[in-house]
Amino acid sequence: MSFLSRLRNNGMTIYALVGKSGTGKSFRAKLIAEQYTLSAIIDDGLLIQDEKIIAGKSAKHEKTYMGAVRVALFDDKEHRDAVAKTIQKQNVKRILIIGTSEKMVQKICDRLQIPQPEKIINIEQIASQEEIQKAIVSRNAEGKHVIPVPAIEVKKSYPQIFYSSVRDFLSNELGKNVKKLKKDKLDEKSIVTPEFSKKGRLEISQAALVEMTLHCIDQFDQDNDIKIHVRKLVIKPEKQGYRLVLTIDVPFGKQLTGTIRKLQEYIIGNIEKNTGIMLEEVSIIIDKITTD
Repeated sequence: MSFLSRLRNNGMTIYALVGKSGTGKSFRAKLIAEQYTLSAIIDDGLLIQDEKIIAGKSAKHEKTYMGAVRVALFDDKEHRDAVAKTIQKQNVKRILIIGTSEKMVQKICDRLQIPQPEKIINIEQIASQEEIQKAIVSRNAEGKHVIPVPAIEVKKSYPQIFYSSVRDFLSNELGKNVKKLKKDKLDEKSIVTPEFSKKGRLEISQAALVEMTLHCIDQFDQDNDIKIHVRKLVIKPEKQGYRLVLTIDVPFGKQLTGTIRKLQEYIIGNIEKNTGIMLEEVSIIIDKITTD
């Protein structure tokens, strides 16, 4: 059994903190980790333990938003293998994963081959609407992001993006809801300004998404010696990305279940990798089985 396979069976406990970008998740990460006695945090491509970066690379260091998304999702094999090996070597048992959605967290778990979260905490459960809005304004207006480690750690690895640091008492953030925390313990977090936040985020039109989807299908046809005819393609915006509904004709003689599943994975994998957007779902409807 490989080291990655063993990670699924070593009694690990995974929690997740989810919320839209810029709502203050990283700012509260250490608090949640303390509250639930989680020894490590995975946030934007980094594995953090004992207030130190022990593996990974920061998505905040990327120059483009697409690049940052790929890093946060551990798209690169060398990156995810290095983090997975460190989790095993350090015998990390309890991890908090930060993500913009449950789907993102699930992808991270799959790619690192660790168990899915047993508890998912939404940012709205631990922060007021006023606090969330204040964080969003700071992100949008000033491009400020948080890395939940002390300044010395960020300055050592990412001096180019370091902006400032902030320190506060862990016990003050959630008031009476926080139990068993040392009242005199300070939590230091680093404020950074990534290059991609200064340049704005990439927007993609539905027309461009249609074109990319059709291109994926053409490439899939060539790679698998199959001719799929697209009758209809509907794109529906969702909270965290898009949902695609494809109506197609497929030739007789193909193993439909396996072929359709491969097509779904091919479309999702290629579009997410090349654009950085999230596909919530790709639904495929078979309208006709042709004999041509």
